[in-house]
Amino acid sequence: MSVRLEDYALIGDTETAALVSRWGSIDWLCLPRFDSAACFAALLGDESNGRWSIAPVGEGWSARRAYRADSLVLETEFSRGGDVVRVVDCMPVRRERPALVRRVEGVSGRVRMRSQLRPRYDYGRIVPWFRGHGRRLEAVAGPDQLTVDSDLELRVSQDDAAVAEFELGAGEAVDFALSWRTPREPAPRELDVDHLVRDTDQWWRDWVSRCRYRGNYRDAVVRSLITLKALTYAPTGGIVAAPTTSLPEWPGGVRNWDYRYCWLRDATFTLLALLDAGYEQEAVEWREWLLRAVAGRPEQMQIMYGIDGQRRLPELELGWLPGYAGSRPVRTGNAAAGQVQLDVYGELMDALHQARAHGIAPDEDAWQLQRQFMDFLEGHWRDPDNGMWEMRGPRRQFTHSKVMAWAAADRAVRAVTDFGLDGPADRWRRLRQDVFDDVCAHGFDPGRNTFVQHYGGSSLDAALLVVPDVGFLPASDERMRGTVAAVEKELATGPLVRRYSMDEHTEQVDNLPHGEGAFVACSFWLADNYILQGERDKGRALFERLLGLCNDVGLLSEEYAFDERRMLGNFPQALSHIPLVNTAFTLASAHGPAQRRAATGRQGTEEEA
Repeated sequence: MSVRLEDYALIGDTETAALVSRWGSIDWLCLPRFDSAACFAALLGDESNGRWSIAPVGEGWSARRAYRADSLVLETEFSRGGDVVRVVDCMPVRRERPALVRRVEGVSGRVRMRSQLRPRYDYGRIVPWFRGHGRRLEAVAGPDQLTVDSDLELRVSQDDAAVAEFELGAGEAVDFALSWRTPREPAPRELDVDHLVRDTDQWWRDWVSRCRYRGNYRDAVVRSLITLKALTYAPTGGIVAAPTTSLPEWPGGVRNWDYRYCWLRDATFTLLALLDAGYEQEAVEWREWLLRAVAGRPEQMQIMYGIDGQRRLPELELGWLPGYAGSRPVRTGNAAAGQVQLDVYGELMDALHQARAHGIAPDEDAWQLQRQFMDFLEGHWRDPDNGMWEMRGPRRQFTHSKVMAWAAADRAVRAVTDFGLDGPADRWRRLRQDVFDDVCAHGFDPGRNTFVQHYGGSSLDAALLVVPDVGFLPASDERMRGTVAAVEKELATGPLVRRYSMDEHTEQVDNLPHGEGAFVACSFWLADNYILQGERDKGRALFERLLGLCNDVGLLSEEYAFDERRMLGNFPQALSHIPLVNTAFTLASAHGPAQRRAATGRQGTEEEA
């Protein structure tokens, strides 16, 4: 039976990350990078697919865990009667090689513990060859080589696991350290676990000390920012959507995708969250990743890229893995990289506009690149596309895509009028007006008083909750009030909002079977709408209910099944934590990210209305 996603915590070194269960098992880890093959893949199978468990022997133990304050050092305490033991887990921020360290500390009584390290390379498929003896073992296969050091003698079991059993009393400790290297690199020196834990704890505390948020939700905001930093690939500045692949959007379903890549759709939301929180350097690095990734011919811009900016992300199925909760197929790569989504042009133009507005020094070549994108968009904004939600059915005229084309034209005008850049502002104004008129004529259903998912359709789409955010229409406009009311009635369950209408016609649009949870980010967008409408208390109430969806260590997944009270989708999800940060800032000030972004396009909207 699969461990519930709520029972996992994240540790990472800003180049890759691991998931640690409440019961002391590391069930997911890709080395040396987020997009590398997993050496622990029990998350998508069972222990035979690789994991590292450290837990007390016997039954009747209870477990509670927490991160050290303002840190990504995880502490899990197991207790039974008067016997208590603590496991401390972290990944030191990368210096030479990736490493994972685990310290077991006796707290009270006397506890017998067992460590079982079972690496399985290539997503749980390849059993390595163990060599060495005593307190150091190496697990070797092909391009991968793990070295485990311990304070104890390690033995290799018949089922190819490195095993150690030991007892701890109060004040005693046992250390384990795991490091990765390529076969031709020299053997690593033995790691000082105590020093690495203290150093890692201090590194995260120092990073958090730069945070500018001073509102009522500091713990949730800081935990979300730490999570975003942990999902950042430090060598390039790219931020992955999640560290996992194929966690299902519904148990047993086929909506299982690889999220270990960087999406342009998250660009502006990410930039605003980092800038408002005081992380200008991270924002600059994210902008630079965007510019490097999209550089080239505008018609070749993708919706997503690899962490280095790579474009080829071939989608493969891993038939040997049974999948989380039996959800197949398990996939690596993502075919959506080859889709056409016109909204990404708006996201890119808006992100670069917000960077200028926040005083980030301009890139000399960025504006020329933007002008090329605008030349392309002028001739293609009427084209059908796959939409923000990466529909795998026929391309359509998705309303959200057109709204973001409007945003691209608006930000191009602003670049000329607000920043004095050279460009055909009058031509872009006409384009902005044409797109605005087209959306209002074809993307709005006057009989139901709501914007619809695509031209000629009747389905709703929660992506249209961002219409006020980008400044297309104010939240107080009756058309937006009608859209919000329709979303509340047809897409909402409790505090949660589904992405789009799902009925017997859904498969005609997305070419996938019906069934998924509510999308957490959409629920934060609804809260933003309430705030922008002037209903701050209503927005705050929804925001606080959404905070209640976080697990005990403050993490959110991509989706949530409200009736079953369980997380779904890839975990933890950047696009859930980003709007948490932004909505918290929006509640804390009359000039928060939602208000400022909406104000960016308000003048153009007023001209067109």
